Amino acid sequence: MPDLCPDSTRRTRPSIDNAAFLPRLSTVERLLVIQDLDGVCMDLVHDPLTREIELSYLHAARLLDGEFFVLTNGEHIGSRGVNRLVEAACGGLDAAEEGLYLPGLAAGGVQYQDCRGQVDHPGVSEAELAFLAQVPAMASDWLSSVLQAPPFDLSESDRRNLVARCVLDNPVSPTLNLNTAFQALSEQPGAYEFLQHQAAKWCEGLLATAEAAGLGDAFFVHYAPNLGRDAHGERLKPALDGQAGTTDFQFMLRGGVKEVGVLVLLNRYYQRLTGEFPLGEGFNARNAPQGHEALVSLAREAFDPALMPCILGVGDTLTSAPDPDDAARRVRGGSDRGFLTLVQALGDAFGSGNVVAFVDSSAGEIRRPGVRLEYLADAPGRALEGISDAADPLAIDLIFAEGHRQYLRFFGELARLRNVSRREM
Repeated sequence: MPDLCPDSTRRTRPSIDNAAFLPRLSTVERLLVIQDLDGVCMDLVHDPLTREIELSYLHAARLLDGEFFVLTNGEHIGSRGVNRLVEAACGGLDAAEEGLYLPGLAAGGVQYQDCRGQVDHPGVSEAELAFLAQVPAMASDWLSSVLQAPPFDLSESDRRNLVARCVLDNPVSPTLNLNTAFQALSEQPGAYEFLQHQAAKWCEGLLATAEAAGLGDAFFVHYAPNLGRDAHGERLKPALDGQAGTTDFQFMLRGGVKEVGVLVLLNRYYQRLTGEFPLGEGFNARNAPQGHEALVSLAREAFDPALMPCILGVGDTLTSAPDPDDAARRVRGGSDRGFLTLVQALGDAFGSGNVVAFVDSSAGEIRRPGVRLEYLADAPGRALEGISDAADPLAIDLIFAEGHRQYLRFFGELARLRNVSRREM
């Protein structure tokens, strides 16, 4: 099997030979798959309402019962949630009875669901939920007014259609998704870029509104994709060279960041093994420490190394680009970077051989950098231009260069092999 980088000071070239990873991952005593959704197990599309999920994938996830969690900035519930896709894929099957809902964390970590579709929001107050419930209507009014004015000057019917597709009424992470706007405004140079920056300003104003309502520490804005973070929060990725840059502006509950979700899921994993929560039953994304060093330190204190699983972390959204303010340095972001980096750090800390996997989702409807295989053997940094770079501290172990369908085949085979392995024990 390829070298899994147990030493964080040493990097290896990413592998595209996913079959080489199956023998160890299928037979290791303890495994935990933590996986993003959009772009990983289904195609990236402009309109989330057109997404589809495969029934075979849901059955494979069920085979990995107790060894598989999703970790997404999307949501399980609501008109645009993944549960709707699960129910459509199930057809006449009862998803709850069959245990085919996808277990794990959504909304960055503040929405938990089990495989029967039971959902809760640990650590979230009624006042926060009430404020979030107002955001979609506020976003719709704002976007409609912007699109009515120059440089857009859209008709009422065009505005109504675009607003309906761009405003995602997620219950705990309402979102402006400008993918459809990027496509619709392709014939108006500069118009999308203007809308992108106006959306960022509107989000800043929404945070101020929340503060005035006594909820100043409750929320933050997640940009996807982004250029990492600075002292003011996540950095917007500007549209450039035909790339849309930041398309999703998610109004999220503070604490709802994926890296914290890794520890929340590990806490549940250990409880299933031992009957006890090492971090306490009430541990959640809202009361967890922030920062990778603090999270790794907490994991070292709380989790029995003998029971630490090998974690396979799977994502598709990573960015690396020259800093717009200083071309000599790189800025790195992406909504999966935080949790994949923590998966890597935990593997180093516990010697558990964790695997960081990247799914190339660039063939979907949303334009983003893709893997250039011709450079992978000799120049990995060039092969991953726009995704990673030669000095990136996050070392990708495995690349699914053919996208989500290649990953689904791997995932299905991994689930089958582990199921056979467990029966033989």
